[in-house]
Amino acid sequence: MKRLLASFALAAVLSPAVAADAPAAAPVLLTGADLYTISHGVIPAGQLLIRDGKIAALGREVAAPDGATRIDLAGKRVYPGLIAANSILGLTEVSAVRATNDYSEAGASTPEVRAEVAVNPDTELWPVARANGVLSALIMPRPGSDGVIAGQAALMQADGWTYEQMTVAASVGMVVAWPSARVPDWLPEDRKQRVREGVQKKRDALDRALRDARTYQAARQAGAVSVADLRDEALLPVLEGRMPLLVLANDAVQIREALAFAAREKLRIVIVGGADAWRMAAAIKAQDVPVILGSSHNLPMRRWEGYDTVFAAAGRLAAAGVTLAIANDGDAMAAMNERNLPYQTASYAAHGLGAEAALRAITLAPAQILGVADRLGSLEAGKDATLFVADGDILDIRTVVERAWVAGREVDLANKQSRLYQQYQRKYRGEPKG
Repeated sequence: MKRLLASFALAAVLSPAVAADAPAAAPVLLTGADLYTISHGVIPAGQLLIRDGKIAALGREVAAPDGATRIDLAGKRVYPGLIAANSILGLTEVSAVRATNDYSEAGASTPEVRAEVAVNPDTELWPVARANGVLSALIMPRPGSDGVIAGQAALMQADGWTYEQMTVAASVGMVVAWPSARVPDWLPEDRKQRVREGVQKKRDALDRALRDARTYQAARQAGAVSVADLRDEALLPVLEGRMPLLVLANDAVQIREALAFAAREKLRIVIVGGADAWRMAAAIKAQDVPVILGSSHNLPMRRWEGYDTVFAAAGRLAAAGVTLAIANDGDAMAAMNERNLPYQTASYAAHGLGAEAALRAITLAPAQILGVADRLGSLEAGKDATLFVADGDILDIRTVVERAWVAGREVDLANKQSRLYQQYQRKYRGEPKG
C-alpha cells in the first residue's frame, strides 16, 4: 500500500495539471521575417509576439512587453505549423515489427476505440516530422482485416511528455473504412465470390452498428437504459451530427456509395484518401462534403490514365469548389515519411492547384475541417503559437526549417536522422567514432 501511495504521489508531481502551474515563459518577439498568415496574406518583414502559449499580436510593428526575448529573423519566413490530416504517427514505429504496430483492433465495429490513448509520445517518428514543419497530426485508427468502423481519431500536437499533453482535440471524427466493390479481373471466380461476400459482410456490419446505435439512442431518450453500452455511446455524437464520419474511400464506387449513405442516414462525412474524388467533384460539392486528399506520389488508378492524373486531382477539386485538405496515405510507410507532406503538396501546386491554395490545404483547411480553426491553421492573434521558421518556401525541397514552437514552447528539431547525418559527417572527416 505504501508503494501504491508513493506511485500516486509521484504521478501527481509529474501530472500535466501541476506542470500547468509552472511559471510562464517570457514573451518572445519574432521580428524581421515575412509572416505567411494563410488567412490574411503575407506580412513582409513583420513582427509576431508569443505570450502564454498564444500569438498575442502580429503586424508590421508590435509593442513588446518588458522582458520579452527578441529574435531577429530577417530574411526568413514564419509559417503556421503544418497539419498532417491522415496519420498513424505514434501508433507505429517499425512497420515490419508487429509489436510496434498498434493502429487497429480486432472486430468489425470498434467505435469506442480512441486513438490518442495509444499514441507513443517517445516515438522517433514525431521528431522527424516536426523537423520539417509538421507540428500537428490527425491520428486515425485503422480497421483490421474484417473491420469497418475503426474508432475515433484525435488531433495531436508534435510535442509533449504524455498523450494528454499532446492532445489538441479528442474524438474529432469516427473512422470508417468503406468496403471496396472492386474485384480484380485476374482473380479466379471462386476468389471473386469470396471477395464479394466479404464486402457484403462489411456493409452489413456497418448497417447493423448504426441500427443498433439508433435503437440504443431511442432507449436512452426514453430512460430505458440502465447500463451504458460503450460502442453505442461512442456512435451517439455521429448520429446527432456532432462528429463526422471520416470515410476512407478511394475509388469512384466507394465515394458514390459513401455519399448516398450519408444522404440516406443524414450523417456528416469527410472523404479521406479520395483518389477518384475529382471524378465525383460535382456530387461532392453538392453535398458540401470535405475531402482530405491522399498523396500526390501515387500511381494513377487505371492504366489508361495520364501520368499527371494524380497530380491534377487537387486542382480539379478546388476548381469545383470542394473544401480540400491534403495529407499522406495514413499507412505505416507514410508515417515514416510524414516529413514529405510539403513536397507532396508542392506536386499538386505545380499541376493546377497553385502555391497559395496548396499551403492552405495543409494548414487552415484541415483545421477548419476538423473544427480547430480557432486554435490552429493560420497566424492570427489569439491562436496557439504553433509555428515554425524556415529559410525559404516550405514547398521547396531545398528549404530548411530552422526553429519551431508548439503551443508557445520552442521545440528541439534534432531527430534520429539529423543525428545520423552528423555522425557520418564525422566519419567522412576522419574523426573517431566516439
